[in-house]
Amino acid sequence: MTEALDDRELMNRIGSKDPVALEWLYDRYEKTVYSFAYRMVQDAMAAEEVVQELFLRVWTHDERYDEAQGKLTTWIFTVTRNIAIDMLRRKSVRDRGIPVEAETLNALPDAGAGTADQVENKSEGEQMRKILSVLSRDQKQVIDSIYYGGMTQQEVSVRYNIPLGTVKSRVRLALKQMKKHLSVEGRREGYHG
Repeated sequence: MTEALDDRELMNRIGSKDPVALEWLYDRYEKTVYSFAYRMVQDAMAAEEVVQELFLRVWTHDERYDEAQGKLTTWIFTVTRNIAIDMLRRKSVRDRGIPVEAETLNALPDAGAGTADQVENKSEGEQMRKILSVLSRDQKQVIDSIYYGGMTQQEVSVRYNIPLGTVKSRVRLALKQMKKHLSVEGRREGYHG
């Protein structure tokens, strides 16, 4: 069935918060995106994190894809490239021993972002903080460290003395819970809109 659905239809369904469509899109592009990310970051764990971040963004920011601007694959690879570059920048800062606070990372403007984009990003950041509040303390610690602190899963494992498999499980469960929360919020907005 997934072969019968084109990218446009999958993105329409993802826009309607259909988690099955996201799974199909993931199955379709995960290997290619991982290979692309790995070539940039040169680290298997970091490449996995880039893939996770990409599909989280596809789920939460599907409205940013504009079919009129080009093919979905072009958009996916552009977003993947941006995520990988951001990860490499954070790693470079960490390697130099400069502490980076989550607030600092959130305050860095996107060079290509206009005022409307910055307002939207702030609103999305507030929504993300609300979603993070539903996570367990352990899940929140891992997600905060990876997505706001710029750490890899391996670094989280070492810093907090948590087995790597547990870190991966917490990330997976947290993303699943966040996706569920977004789905509920999306339905609520649909009823009031």
